Amino acid sequence: MAKVEIYTKAFCGYCARAKALFRDKGVTFEEYDISMGGPKREEMLARSNGGMTVPQIFIDGAHIGGSDDMAALNRQGKLDALLGL
Repeated sequence: MAKVEIYTKAFCGYCARAKALFRDKGVTFEEYDISMGGPKREEMLARSNGGMTVPQIFIDGAHIGGSDDMAALNRQGKLDALLGL
């Protein structure tokens, strides 16, 4: 299975939606809460080429984008292959 990383903030509906989709698929993920800023926020900005919204999602190190981008990949039938399902 692919390594999934997701940068989130507290009380973020888009973050909750992305995490729910992963859980529904039985995918484990590493979550980085950047609600208070700090080094993980800076890491997210660097890895996502300045993407400031959350969630920012990475699968096997590749930047997927946010919740809407992931949902689009799922609708197109491409997400499972990226996840190794």
